[in-house]
Amino acid sequence: MNTMKKQIVAVIGLLGLAALQTVFVQAQNTVSTTGYVTNENNVTMMVTQQVTTRLRRTTSQGDPAAKLNYVPGAAPEMLAVPLAETIMARYPDYRTAYWKDYTYVQGYMFEAMDRLRLLTGDEKYTQYMKQYIDHFMDSEGNYKGGALTNLDNFMTGSAFCTLYKRTGDERYKKAALQILKAVADYPSSDGQFWHGNKSPNMWIDGVFMMQMFLIRCAQYVGETDYCLDIACRNILSAARHLQRPDGLLLHAWTTEPEKAIWADKQTGLSPEVWSEGMGWYTLVVPELLAILPKTHAHYNDVLNVYQKMVKGLKNVQDANTGGWFMVVDKGTNPLNFIDPSGTAMFVYAIQRGIDLGLLKEKEYASVARRGYESLYPFVRVNNQGLLDVIGACDGVTIKKDFVAYVTVNKILNAKEAVAGVLWAAVIMEKDKIAQ
Repeated sequence: MNTMKKQIVAVIGLLGLAALQTVFVQAQNTVSTTGYVTNENNVTMMVTQQVTTRLRRTTSQGDPAAKLNYVPGAAPEMLAVPLAETIMARYPDYRTAYWKDYTYVQGYMFEAMDRLRLLTGDEKYTQYMKQYIDHFMDSEGNYKGGALTNLDNFMTGSAFCTLYKRTGDERYKKAALQILKAVADYPSSDGQFWHGNKSPNMWIDGVFMMQMFLIRCAQYVGETDYCLDIACRNILSAARHLQRPDGLLLHAWTTEPEKAIWADKQTGLSPEVWSEGMGWYTLVVPELLAILPKTHAHYNDVLNVYQKMVKGLKNVQDANTGGWFMVVDKGTNPLNFIDPSGTAMFVYAIQRGIDLGLLKEKEYASVARRGYESLYPFVRVNNQGLLDVIGACDGVTIKKDFVAYVTVNKILNAKEAVAGVLWAAVIMEKDKIAQ
């Protein structure tokens, strides 16, 4: 057993599994790379940099005292409002939810919460966004969020744009434009941004991260033509490299395949169609089409990419459950499993296309409905009346092969899965929510 595993076991032995969460919440706010943590029983232990990193790169289960009044057991009939309320109860300070205080997941969640606000008229969703985002700009509106050295940190910039639209406060616009300024110097290959600015690896995840910010900036803040042109460029470049003839998209490509363990040494492509990776892409493409003028030079190109990939998803939807597999096109392999995170993303993307008139309802409505129904077994109400999402993986990165994808550990309330289910629930329940 290596040193890190021994220390983790020691922590569990001293504190018990439930108290381990307390260590994690404190550790994620530790400034030093090596420090001491004291629990409520005054047991002190050293947490090394390695152990802290292991504990931090996951999802917090939030405030242990959080409670709601939903009946424990199976998922409620409607998911959107109970799940949003769970998130707000579980994380009163949303900075403590994940392994660092400013991440793409907050922005991802806020997108769905803002739609809930529009449907319900309830300002609590806007206030929750505002409470979080206000920590990441100063009193003058200067951006103070995560360094804009990777695409993930651009994503939550979309919330600055949305808050400007909802509040009219010019500080949010100022911060959003400061984020936008960083786009011009961000590196790319063949029109697609690098996932991080130090190496030419193009992840399909990053297409969502940057383009959601650009779409909301175009919609609510300004520089519309510039933002839309850049968004089209990235989406089409990703499709050019990653979309297969069957419409499905691989996870990543690189211009330096000799340096990436996951890359084919000839093509630079990663090997598999990962559900959540393709899911990010399926979310952002219809969001672009929703605001892209039909007269735009690339409108039909983007539409063709979208319709081709949705047809591909329809063809690989699991006939038994209605969901989609972790590795999307290999459902017959017994190691594979239905992924609630990717499934939720695909449900949203398909229903969004129906709502926009981009897809034929008679052809795709049942695909979205069955996909949504497949999510219910993954949602449970715990003994504190909070909704839990089970059966999903957290923070998956590019893998070298099929086995590496399907053997990633599943964790309770994996952050991307919770947000994905909320996106799906809001769009699928919108008519009932608005009543």
